[in-house]
Amino acid sequence: MSVVEVDGRRIELDEDLCLRHLDDWSEQVAAFLAQEEGIELTAEHWEILHLVRRFYQEFDLAPANRALVRYVRQQLGEEKGNSLYLNTLFAGRPARIASRLAGLPKPANCF
Repeated sequence: MSVVEVDGRRIELDEDLCLRHLDDWSEQVAAFLAQEEGIELTAEHWEILHLVRRFYQEFDLAPANRALVRYVRQQLGEEKGNSLYLNTLFAGRPARIASRLAGLPKPANCF
């Protein structure tokens, strides 16, 4: 386990560098984690991060890649609901990175 400090708050991360406590998530925490991934969050990133959080609330699990692509396609249309778009936003690992930045546990089938 490791601990990071964001806006004066101690945030615990698990062995996968995901939030240990889902309630610790905030947009500031997401921005901090994104910076560690070398990602500067844009409106397009936030749209997907909020969608991933909604997926988690609906299904009680972080989406794997295929489920993420399908869910984004259903919610936002073909233009954004495809692997190329999501891979571009999240450095080739959309389910893993988007889930981490959204404050969710690592998807079950991600390495």
